Amino acid sequence: MADKRKKDRREFTYYMQVKDEATKQIIGYLSDISTGGFKLDCPKQIPPGVDFRMQIDLTADVADKTTMVFVARSRWCHPDHIDPTSFNVGFEIINMAPSDMMIFQRIFEKYGREQASRKNSNDYLWK
Repeated sequence: MADKRKKDRREFTYYMQVKDEATKQIIGYLSDISTGGFKLDCPKQIPPGVDFRMQIDLTADVADKTTMVFVARSRWCHPDHIDPTSFNVGFEIINMAPSDMMIFQRIFEKYGREQASRKNSNDYLWK
């Protein structure tokens, strides 16, 4: 399958929780990030095509506020290849305020690490 991603992606080097904004329940932890989407390590399976209003708690080194809220859509879900009790879920950012997009870009730059090699370029966004 052709790689449909247009944006650079990076492995995420900071243990950052992503929560459901309404319930405050943890959806997962950032493990891979691009400026248009991200991958979460999740404790449960999430079907493709589900929109979430997500919340990320922010640190002072990336923002002058404590949280940001945005909408993201699940695009795919696979069992984790190392931990069979968790799932890797790809999300596409659907709606984010321009000021929050700047914060997300700072998170991408500060905590995203370029990957030396990819085992499978089809394991992430937009299948």
